[in-house]
Amino acid sequence: MVLNKIGKGIGKVTRKVGGLEPKLIEWKDASPEDIVWRYPDEVIPWGSVVVVKEWERVVFYRDGKVYGVLGPGRHVLDTQNVPFLKGLVEGLYGESIFRAIVIFVNINRMQGKFGGKSQTIELIPVMFHGAYYYRVADPALFVNKVVGPDERFTREELDEYIRSYFLTKLMAFISQSSIRDLYQKAAEAGKRATMVLRKSFEELGLMLEDVMFEGIDVPPEYRERMFWILQGTAAPYLVQQETARKFAEAIKETEAEGAAFGAGLVAIPWALQPPPQQAYQQQQQQPQQSQATVGAVSTQQPQGYVARCPYCGKGPIPAGANFCPVCGHQIKWCPNGHVVPVEANFCPVCGSKVGG
Repeated sequence: MVLNKIGKGIGKVTRKVGGLEPKLIEWKDASPEDIVWRYPDEVIPWGSVVVVKEWERVVFYRDGKVYGVLGPGRHVLDTQNVPFLKGLVEGLYGESIFRAIVIFVNINRMQGKFGGKSQTIELIPVMFHGAYYYRVADPALFVNKVVGPDERFTREELDEYIRSYFLTKLMAFISQSSIRDLYQKAAEAGKRATMVLRKSFEELGLMLEDVMFEGIDVPPEYRERMFWILQGTAAPYLVQQETARKFAEAIKETEAEGAAFGAGLVAIPWALQPPPQQAYQQQQQQPQQSQATVGAVSTQQPQGYVARCPYCGKGPIPAGANFCPVCGHQIKWCPNGHVVPVEANFCPVCGSKVGG
């Protein structure tokens, strides 16, 4: 028998097991950017010592399962000191060893960079970049969900996975946000994104601490739309005006007089539709409708009226349709038979109140 003492101050004599001497297991040369480190040997002699620093946690993982987590300190590996090791004991040459993947996890605050493209709720494309800050809050869950299943142990693999996960969730958040809130209140948008995305990060054992937008921009061709939205103009009305303008440009390029005249008849009604503010004023000036008729919907189209989609500007839309047959966007009808956006409270053509 060979006697060997492990670690200064441990005060415990251990023996050489099956030709394997106890080892000192420690994460050395760790950088602040490293998230995990895997001890290279899965065979661990009885009586080995694991050194865990304050900013580390050590996870014992095997066969797709986390057996336990060690906190800061020096831990002698035997079933008396670390009870969860009982499930990891194996025999070797008549002696006992442990077989497991030992994973060191950095629980300090980490920084990630992001950048990408999405679109707002007004369908305005936005380009954005910034930084997010997170830390591992639940090492066992993090290893089970992120590290272990696909054996992601390198910094590059984990960085890419977490960044892609974050970006997917952030793009969904932006698609439900207004350009006004993103462009004029970037700091507040970052705080809202932090709160919204935090639950998704918790599912991976991570705590999302902060999101900071460092730059937000829109393509030049959408800056006019963004300007009018920031001035309070409703987005559906702007889309209609842009559609009308495109029709007008098409008319100018059309050489056939008959075709130009027909296109003009289609484009002009939509170009003259008032924005929601004006529609409301018009409705106020009209005789009050009875309570029985408010909100009533008629799908009979007025004479000379061509029903066109308020989103893509194409048509004609069949009477009674609930969706545009071209772009598939949902639509609704005012009491006088005009097609209106689903967001509208008043008809942009006649000013009638839509809905209850």
